[in-house]
Amino acid sequence: MEIKATVQGYLIYAAIAAHLLAFVVSVVGLKKSGRAIYAVGFTLVVIAFGYRWHHVQHVPLQNLFEVFLCMGMIFPLSVFCRRVLCVGAEAADMIIGVIVLIPAGFFFSAEPRQLPPALQSWLFAPHVFVYMFSYVLMAKAAVQAAAQLFTRNGKPSDFELVAYELGTYRVICLGFPLLTLGLVLGSYWGKWAWGDFWDWDPKELWSLVSWLGYLGYLHFRYMHGKKHPNVNSVLAIIAMVTIVITLLWVNLAKIFAGLHSYAS
Repeated sequence: MEIKATVQGYLIYAAIAAHLLAFVVSVVGLKKSGRAIYAVGFTLVVIAFGYRWHHVQHVPLQNLFEVFLCMGMIFPLSVFCRRVLCVGAEAADMIIGVIVLIPAGFFFSAEPRQLPPALQSWLFAPHVFVYMFSYVLMAKAAVQAAAQLFTRNGKPSDFELVAYELGTYRVICLGFPLLTLGLVLGSYWGKWAWGDFWDWDPKELWSLVSWLGYLGYLHFRYMHGKKHPNVNSVLAIIAMVTIVITLLWVNLAKIFAGLHSYAS
């Protein structure tokens, strides 16, 4: 664990505190105040991300510190899901924000690095951004799935919001195209940088596994979902586990050295 006694570190810690406070305020029933504090936390993350961008002089998505900082900007996705998809659990989104900011604030090094030649491409930012947005959305979907499994009626108290199982499906339908786009952009980038669309790299393989996991979820729900809503939720959670493996275990485990080792 490393305390970052820097301007950027203080911004991250303030954002974590804001997300936690927003969660507490929302849980006690002051939802409007909670959302306002949530927006403040988002603003602090944006400032921290912009500060990092200025500091390293390139889009800050090179390592896990920068990636987790990026995922801390969950607020707009949370608002979109509620207002457009009628999917709630904003308090859980605040906790997701805390969970992804803690590794950036305490565990991963913020030491700036020079961008390797392979990453000096216009594909770098869109490829990583769409993956990070999809990962956050899939985390939200997993929360909806867990709520469906562990609540009695599978419905939120707010009548304006859809049931948790349907909420899981709607969020995955939003995240899956982004997951697909990330895979396609990565394949095209591999052809440009290393001469082939696919190199059987561990990160590529697990990215494909996670994509297939959500494809399997969508297929099962289309074929049998109405009869087995609990199975739908279990599949969504399993698919989220493959994302965690892709993002963390593959990047950090010494046994998975590959072309994406820069991410660790």
